[in-house]
Amino acid sequence: MKKINTVGVVGAGTMGAAIAQKFAQEGFTVYLNDREQQYIDKGISGIRSILEEGVERKIFTQEKVENILNNIKGTVNQHDLKNCDLIVEAIFEDFNVKCELFKTLDKIVSADTILATNTSSFSVTEMAASVSHPERFVGLHYFYHAAKNRLVEIIPGEKTSPETTKAVYEFSVLSGKDPIYTADAYGFAVNRFFVPWLNESCKMLEEGIGTIAEIDTICMKTFGIGMGPFALMNATGVPIALHAQKTLEHFGPSYKVAKKLEEQVASKQNWDLSGTGEVVISPEKEKAVNDRILGCTLFVCSQILDEKVCTATDLNRGAKIGLRWRFGPIDLMNKYGETEVKRIVNQFAKIYNEPVPNGIKADHWKMEFVTLGINGSVATITMNRPEDMNALNEEVMGQLDCKFSQADAMPNIKTIILTGSGKAFVAGADIKFFVKNMKASSLNNIVTFTKYGQDVLEKIDKSSKKVVGILNGLALGGGMELALCCDVLLAVPKTKIAFPETGIGIYPGLGGTQRTALRIGKGLAKYLVLTGQMLDAKTAKEIGLIDEVIQPSDIFDYISGATLTPTKSTPKLSANWKAIADFYEKNSFKSIINGKYKNGDIDKESIEKMAKTMSFKAPIAMKFAEELIDAAKGPSSELDKLVDIFSTKDAMLGLTSIGKKVEYKGE
Repeated sequence: MKKINTVGVVGAGTMGAAIAQKFAQEGFTVYLNDREQQYIDKGISGIRSILEEGVERKIFTQEKVENILNNIKGTVNQHDLKNCDLIVEAIFEDFNVKCELFKTLDKIVSADTILATNTSSFSVTEMAASVSHPERFVGLHYFYHAAKNRLVEIIPGEKTSPETTKAVYEFSVLSGKDPIYTADAYGFAVNRFFVPWLNESCKMLEEGIGTIAEIDTICMKTFGIGMGPFALMNATGVPIALHAQKTLEHFGPSYKVAKKLEEQVASKQNWDLSGTGEVVISPEKEKAVNDRILGCTLFVCSQILDEKVCTATDLNRGAKIGLRWRFGPIDLMNKYGETEVKRIVNQFAKIYNEPVPNGIKADHWKMEFVTLGINGSVATITMNRPEDMNALNEEVMGQLDCKFSQADAMPNIKTIILTGSGKAFVAGADIKFFVKNMKASSLNNIVTFTKYGQDVLEKIDKSSKKVVGILNGLALGGGMELALCCDVLLAVPKTKIAFPETGIGIYPGLGGTQRTALRIGKGLAKYLVLTGQMLDAKTAKEIGLIDEVIQPSDIFDYISGATLTPTKSTPKLSANWKAIADFYEKNSFKSIINGKYKNGDIDKESIEKMAKTMSFKAPIAMKFAEELIDAAKGPSSELDKLVDIFSTKDAMLGLTSIGKKVEYKGE
C-alpha cells in the first residue's frame, strides 16, 4: 500500500494554508501551491503568525516553528507537485474550476499519486470523472481551523479503491487527525445536519418563535456549545451558510433556504447579537425553540442514518470534534429516548409535510467505542473514543471485554495489539461516572465498575496470546493500568505517562499499585503514584515501564503484520533512577514531606522538590496507595479501601476540581 510522505496543497487561502500547516507540524514535506506568489506569501505569513502565537502560549519552541516552516515549500509552478504522494485541492467552491484543476494535475502527477478534494458541497464521484484514475481520487473534507480542528471526513467516490481509502486513513491519523468515513452524499455527514441547524434558526427568527438572543442562548445550553447559530454565522461568514444551504435544497422542503438568511446576506451585515446569554427566557419559549431546533437536527440525523451516510458513532464524533458540541446528536437521541425523539421529529416533519425517517429506533443509536480488526494472525483492538480521550466508563469497559474475548477465542490469532485513536491511548477513567455516583451516594456502583474493570484487565493479563500495547499518546491512570496488562509495551515519542490519581483525591484501582511494582519495583512504583510525575516515552523506557520507543508510522506495520512486534526488554537502571527507587523503598511519603527521611544518593534540592509535589496530593489517597504497594497482595486488594477513599471530602474536592489548584485537608 502507498505510503504518503510528501504532500501538495493547492490553494494558499485560509483553509489551504491551515491544512498545509497541520501537515508540516506533523513532519510531512508540503508543497503549497497557488496562482500567484502574493497568495503563497500571505498564506505562509498567516501560518507563521499562528505558530508564533503557539510560542507565546508555550505550545511550540522557536526552533520547532522554524522546523515546521522549513517543511513548507511555496510554489506557483504546479509541475513542482509531480512527485507528491498526495495532493489536496483547497480552492474556492466552484465545481468547474475544481474539475479543470484536476484535469491539469492529472497530466502532471505520477500514476500512483492520490488526488483529494476538500470540497464541502460537491459530489466526489462527479469530480472524479475529471481524472484518468478515479480509483485514486477521494474526498478529504477538513474543518475550520484545519491546523487545530482534528476532524476530517474521508469520502470515497464510487470508483475510489480500498487501497486509496486505506492510505488516506493512515495518513490522516499520522497527520494528527481524527478521521470519520462518510458516503458521497451532498453535505456528507456534518454539514448535512449543521447547515440546516443554522438555516432553521433563521426560520425561527423569521416566524417569531424566538429572537436572536433567545435562540442563541437556548442552543448554547441544549447542544453544550460556546456560540449559538447566529454568533457562529457571524464568525464564519453569513454568506457561507447561504451557499452551503443552497447545495442541500434538493433533499426536500425543510432544506429550503430561509428568507431571513437571504435578506441578511443581501444586507451585507452581520447578525445583531445584543442580549445573548443575558435574556430571561420562559419555559414555554425554551420548549418551543428546543422542539424546533432539535426537531430539525434529529430529523436530518435520522435521515443520515437511514441513508447509511455514516455510522451513528461517526455522526456523533463529527459533531463533538468537528463542531465542538458537548452533546452530539446521538447523545441527544439517547438522552431524550425513542418516544420523545419520535414526537419531536414527527412534529418537525409535519411542518414541511415530509415523510418521517424510518430509523428512529434506539437500536440505531448504539455507538462503537472499541473496535476489533484482524490481519492474518494479528488482532488489533483500538480504543476508539477520541472525542473523550478514550476514557474508560461502563460502556467502554464492556466493549473492551467483548472485543478482547472475541480475539482471545480465535485459534488463528497469535498476537493481540491494544492501541488508541486520537491524542490518547486511554486518558484514565471517566471522572463524570465517579462524581455522579458519589453525589448520589451510590458508591456500590463504583465498586461494581472497578471490580468488573479488574476482571477485564485480569483476563488480558492472563491471556495465552502475546498481548502488545502500543501507546499512541496519553496513557494516564486507568489507561496505564490497562497498558500494564500487556506482555510488551511500545510507545510513540509523543506519549505521556502518569498516575495522577493521588492529585485528585483517589488512588489507582485497576491494578496500578500492583502491576507497576511488579514491572519496575516498589520504589519506582511509589515514586510515580505518590508524585504523579509525568514521564515521556524515552524516560519510561529508561526505567523499564515500556519496552521500546517506536515511530507513529510503525504502528500500521505492526497492525498489518508486515513487521513483527518487538519482545520485552530489561533495561539497566541508571544511578539516578536506582537512587530514587532506593529512596522511596526506605522512606514513607510522610517522612519525606516532614523532612525526616533517610537519604541515600539524592541531593537535598531534588528531595525538597519531590516533597513539595507530594504536599499538594491528597494525604489519605497517598496513605492507601503506599500501603497497597507495600502489601503487594494483588489487584483485588485495591477494592478493600475503595468505599473509604470515595467517601472522603478530598476525593469529592479533587474529582470536581480537575485542572484547578486545591488544598486537601486529609478528610
